[in-house]
Amino acid sequence: MGTLILLILVLLLVGALPTWPHSRNWGYAPSGITALLVLVLLVMLLTGRL
Repeated sequence: MGTLILLILVLLLVGALPTWPHSRNWGYAPSGITALLVLVLLVMLLTGRL
């Protein structure tokens, strides 16, 4: 279950990168928030809390 959530969050991280013209003015906020979620989930997986 945790690995599935981690995989989904990694896909969200790739999808949140500002590479399209309409999303360039968003900055790093979408990918930054998703990266933070991936980091928290990874720490939880490594400590065995998930």
